[in-house]
Amino acid sequence: MSSETLRDVFVFLAAACLIVPLASRFKLGAVLGYLLAGVLIGPHALGFITETEKVLHFAEFGVVMMLFVIGLELEPAALWRLRRSIFAMGGLQVAATSLAFTGLGVALGFSWQVSLAAAMALALSSTALVLQMLQERNLMHTAVGEISFSILLFQDIAVIPILILMPLLAAGQAPAAADHANLIATLPGFVQALIVAGAIAAMIAGARYLLPALFGLVARTRLREVFTALALALVVGIAVLMQALGVSPALGAFIAGVVLANSDYRRVLETEIEPFKGLLLGLFFISVGMGIDFGLLMAQAPAIFGAVLALMALKAAILWGIGRAFSMTPLNQIGYALALSQGGEFAFVLFQFAGGLAILSPDQSRFLTLVVAISIAATPILMLIFTKFIVPRFVSALPARQFEPVATQNPIILAGFGRFGQVIGRFLIAQGVQITVLERDPDQIDLLRKFGFKAYFGDATRLDLLRAAGAEHAKLLILAVDDAETSLKIAQMAREEFPNLRIFARARNRQHAYDLHKLGVPYFKRELFDSSLGMAKDIAQFLGDSAEIAARKAEQFRRHDEDSLKQSFAFFEDEPTLVSYAKTRSAELEQILKNDDDVNEEKVDPKAGAIS
Repeated sequence: MSSETLRDVFVFLAAACLIVPLASRFKLGAVLGYLLAGVLIGPHALGFITETEKVLHFAEFGVVMMLFVIGLELEPAALWRLRRSIFAMGGLQVAATSLAFTGLGVALGFSWQVSLAAAMALALSSTALVLQMLQERNLMHTAVGEISFSILLFQDIAVIPILILMPLLAAGQAPAAADHANLIATLPGFVQALIVAGAIAAMIAGARYLLPALFGLVARTRLREVFTALALALVVGIAVLMQALGVSPALGAFIAGVVLANSDYRRVLETEIEPFKGLLLGLFFISVGMGIDFGLLMAQAPAIFGAVLALMALKAAILWGIGRAFSMTPLNQIGYALALSQGGEFAFVLFQFAGGLAILSPDQSRFLTLVVAISIAATPILMLIFTKFIVPRFVSALPARQFEPVATQNPIILAGFGRFGQVIGRFLIAQGVQITVLERDPDQIDLLRKFGFKAYFGDATRLDLLRAAGAEHAKLLILAVDDAETSLKIAQMAREEFPNLRIFARARNRQHAYDLHKLGVPYFKRELFDSSLGMAKDIAQFLGDSAEIAARKAEQFRRHDEDSLKQSFAFFEDEPTLVSYAKTRSAELEQILKNDDDVNEEKVDPKAGAIS
């Protein structure tokens, strides 16, 4: 590796480490931080890195990895549920936006071929940017997140017909640059379609039937680095295959991810690829920032900023209209319209492709590339405005119930009085134990008061409310809230602000239990463990065990499971080790319960049926 390459790697890493934390500190988000870092180190500012296009081509692999990870999180059933928004809303958005920009281009005096080529590229939004922003703001599983993802997925699919259509727009202008764009470019269109369909079918079959066996073989080596290599080889191989066939590598990676969504190795794959995905996506955004040509920007500032404004305004208006036609709420209409209003990373590829076909001139390609880059950089600012100023306006349109001042201080504070917390509260209150109940669901508060329970409407994540409830002098804080993140937030704040306050916490699952353990919470109880084990004990009796034997087996299971959970905390984040440990302990438990059955059989006289 040359010293120049090492220097470039250092510059990328140093810029990201310095700028991104600052951007996050000022609530600007990591994406805008990466873009700013790219602007600073790029050829048009400090000039540390000059080969922008080369970096961008490499960094686009981060988008491929991101689509693969998202596919892993989407089971085919979930994808089928989104089919209406994918094909109806996505198809309508691409078609309407392409037509609108084509008409605008023709009105401005450009040929219809140039206008249509540019319009199809501008109809696409930035998958990398939008999904990263949605994940940062925990919006992926909201209406805005699901619809945005559906439209982005259709846009990725649309890249294929756009690439096929582009050479037809060349109108005899020497489309030789496209003749060998991929291995099957010279074949008839229907043959290309059959080959692509066959390749995707083979990829799906391989992912479903061959890869699980290969993953199992590699997992048995217990060498994590080999599994990492296999995960990377899988994504790279898919990208190479799809690119060789002229198909979007990101789309191919997404399909493979969906096929593997039900695999036993899904979580391990996510864990292995996540760090590489994050780094490459950061590199992608840095390269976009590097591509902002300030010389061209200063020379044609009015035209460029006018084009950016027209792009984002017209695109947002079309998206807003589609959202309204599909009965989205006004807030969701605005949210997803602003999120998808920019140009996308595939536009850079399509502009270059159209330039090679002589549809776009070099000056037009540079102009449009800069417009898209600026629109990408502007989107995080738009979303910041949306979350800071627009969302509160819609939320404040509904009269919010004010939290109540806490008038009593008791030695025990119970945060959360829902289906879990009310059992604890009723048990303590029935014994005359004085507790202060905090609950942030106003409907639950009203229901409790109808039945004679005293509870305060308040959010236990607020430090002032905990102080008012007497947390400084209380003996015990019981965390019984439904949401795991809220529970962890309260636990962390209580540990920092009230170190002498003992905490008993409800754990949603093993992961939540581990997170509580990391925060130093000494006692936690998994919410469904006791009830599930109680039913398992009753089932054992139904199947023929005596009440005594069923109870003893249940207790053995409890002790073994709780001990295994606590021991696993030492390597809980190392998934291959955790999986291996879980399998070992499961075998141990099976042997323990089998030995118990053997002992019971020996105590019974098979002839007389009496206890010996």
